Amino acid sequence: MITTTTLQFLEDLKNNNNRDWFQSNQDRYELYKTDYRETVEAFLDEIKPFDDTLEQLEFKDCSYRINRDIRFSKDKTPYKTHMGIWMCEGKKNTNLAGYYVHIENGAAFAAAGLYFPDAADLKKVRREIDGFYEELEQIVAEPEFKKLFGKLESNNDNTLKTSPKDFDKNHPAIEFLKLKSFLAVTKLTTKDLTSKTFIKDTTKKLLVAQPLVEFLNRALTTE
Repeated sequence: MITTTTLQFLEDLKNNNNRDWFQSNQDRYELYKTDYRETVEAFLDEIKPFDDTLEQLEFKDCSYRINRDIRFSKDKTPYKTHMGIWMCEGKKNTNLAGYYVHIENGAAFAAAGLYFPDAADLKKVRREIDGFYEELEQIVAEPEFKKLFGKLESNNDNTLKTSPKDFDKNHPAIEFLKLKSFLAVTKLTTKDLTSKTFIKDTTKKLLVAQPLVEFLNRALTTE
């Protein structure tokens, strides 16, 4: 579970996102780092027996620095105010699909899939959908998937308004082909985060989307 101490630290950091406050709360940050490491390692222990592509992962592969990269951002606040956990066969800095847990009081969620791939990888995914869309339809039609995630996330930011180049607007999988990001997302409550079974329960949710992750990674790794 996530400790209330960690959630309160992140909440206070959100309200005091500056270097002076952060430096004066280093003792709390050290407790946060310990909770972060223990949480990531517990997730890895829980999920690895069910997905052997994650076997090589360690804490450093799944965690993020608290400092934000503000070089090209209008938001100049220096620190992240959430805990992120990314578990992927290719580790953090690759283009493969995987599992993500976002820990933030009032805005937590678990997700699986592929977040805004570059143009070359997006083309690979669309090619896979074109040839095997019935398989993807079956994945997202599974009752447990529908109950937990509803459908793949679709909004104005990640969905084309028209059919992509080289695909007919009447293609039977056009709604999949119009996506620019391929994510299954489910919300987590603060009660979920602080539950003693948080890691076990969340891992079960992520694994419901394992066939989606495998479908996407097949698209990205098959020549």
